[in-house]
Amino acid sequence: MTFSAFAVPGHGAEDVVVATSGPDEGCVFTGTEDGAIFRVSHDGRRIDRVAHTGGRPLGLELAPDGRLLVCDARRGLLWVDPASGHLDLVTDGVGGRPMKFCNNGAIASDGTLWWSDSSTQFGIEQWKHDFVRNTRTGRLLRRAPDGTVSVVLDGLAFANGVTLSAAEDFVCVAETGARTVVRYWTSGPRAGERDFLVTDLPGYPDNIARGSDGLVWVSIASPTDPVVERLQHGPMALRRLATALPEAVQPKPKETVRALAYDDQGRLVHDVDVRPAEHGASYHMVTGVREHDGRLWMGSLHEPAIAVHDL
Repeated sequence: MTFSAFAVPGHGAEDVVVATSGPDEGCVFTGTEDGAIFRVSHDGRRIDRVAHTGGRPLGLELAPDGRLLVCDARRGLLWVDPASGHLDLVTDGVGGRPMKFCNNGAIASDGTLWWSDSSTQFGIEQWKHDFVRNTRTGRLLRRAPDGTVSVVLDGLAFANGVTLSAAEDFVCVAETGARTVVRYWTSGPRAGERDFLVTDLPGYPDNIARGSDGLVWVSIASPTDPVVERLQHGPMALRRLATALPEAVQPKPKETVRALAYDDQGRLVHDVDVRPAEHGASYHMVTGVREHDGRLWMGSLHEPAIAVHDL
């Protein structure tokens, strides 16, 4: 097994998506905290800035026509053409109210768009506030092919990664704060019902994505933190106090590079726990994950780099 990190000219390469066809086939796209979107060759030797959102791009998805669906934490849901850099706003709100924290999305075969809004109280600059205070105001949103935008699920504990089942009969959304992956059934005899694909994850999930192997890959941004767990269930006054403390003494994500893969029945298939130092690299806090042809691509909210691990 090998692990490599490829530096990009921007901090916080939060998510990754691999082009599987067209002129960019094999290339990896990522977005950084300065608003840039980069295209990285499969070997990391060429990096091109293809667009700039003017906000903070997080989750990325590729549409069949080659456009990127970008969840921008500040601007909302965008279409980005990596060939020209042109941007189109899909929506920046729902029900007449702007989104606070557009995070991660998925594209159905009929053109339906699914995405998460992590909090209705805090934006990305204060993500720890929502996480520790456990506001449970996260939402799963849907845009139908006719353009109608609706809230499908609410009350989620920091809604994060989103992906669809292989048959598209359910959509998954990760609850970072609750360490679960929620499953919402979109068709069949259970249509409209909600349950879990997996619960009690060994850490806090971030982005999730279906791999070329058909599995649901879940990034684990940090192992479970006993202090955070106690704070989340403690008095709200204590939670507010914890997030009001200076940054240096607030709870911090523990360093880890880990991703789990589940089948559509919620059975664990892979547990990839990498020690980058063993490969002469430094990397942590994996927030984006994509399996493609036996390689696991990763992004990080804090690293100025993407990483790849040969499975």
